[in-house]
Amino acid sequence: MVKRNIKDRKNDRDDLVFKAMAGSDRRKILDLLHKSPMTTGAICKHLDWLDRCTVMQHLQVLENARLVISRKKSRCRWNYLDVGPIQRIHERWISDYARPAAKILSRIQADLESL
Repeated sequence: MVKRNIKDRKNDRDDLVFKAMAGSDRRKILDLLHKSPMTTGAICKHLDWLDRCTVMQHLQVLENARLVISRKKSRCRWNYLDVGPIQRIHERWISDYARPAAKILSRIQADLESL
């Protein structure tokens, strides 16, 4: 059996996040949960073009990517957004690529203000 190193496991987790966020319906669920935790039933009401089974499948994909945490309380299943994986993606991919553009914009602003 080949042991996988930590970097490979992090890449696998990032792949799950990217794949989970690739679906527009799943992104809509994340937007809903960004406002506040919701029950699965409430999410279904907001996504009325989907049946409950499909919403549950989307939630499972989001849970596997660790973007959503669900807790059963009484007869309701509450879903909570976990922003940790999104923050990790931002730190790894977005911030480094955005930094040069931000420097250019700052330079342009300084040049314009000096006119």
